Amino acid sequence: MYSGRTGERIDMIYWIEGKYVPEAVKEINHFMRDWRTDGVKSMDLRTIDIMSAAHNLLDASEPYMLLSGYRSPQTNAMLRSRSRAVAKNSLHVKGQAADLRLSSRSVAQVARAAQACKGGGVGKYSRSNFVHMDCGVVRTWGR
Repeated sequence: MYSGRTGERIDMIYWIEGKYVPEAVKEINHFMRDWRTDGVKSMDLRTIDIMSAAHNLLDASEPYMLLSGYRSPQTNAMLRSRSRAVAKNSLHVKGQAADLRLSSRSVAQVARAAQACKGGGVGKYSRSNFVHMDCGVVRTWGR
C-alpha cells in the first residue's frame, strides 16, 4: 500500500500463524494516520483483513493507494463542511475504514472483491475513482 498524500509505501506481513505481528500493526497504524494532523489511532484489524482479502481476490501485483485511513474528528468535520458525502459519524474517525484505489482495476472490480469478503461496508465512488471499505455493518452504496 502506498499513500497518495505522503508518498510513503508499506509492504509487509502483518499476520503469521494465526497471530498479528505487533511491530507490523504499529507500522500500519502509523501509515494509516491522519496526514493532516499526524494523529494516529489503532486501526481496527478487521478493516485491514478486508483490505488484504479483497486485494488477494483481485490478484493484483500493485499496492493499494491509500487516500484516507484514520481521520481525526477535526479533519472529518472539515471534510464534512466541504462535501455531503462525508458522514458525520464516519467510521474513519474510529479507525475502522479506508478509502482505496488500484490503478490496474476499476472501482467496480475493487468493490466486487470487497463485497465478496462480506466483512463490512463497501462504497463505490466512481467519479473520484476510489472504494471505501470498512468493518461496520455489511452494506453497499454508490455507483
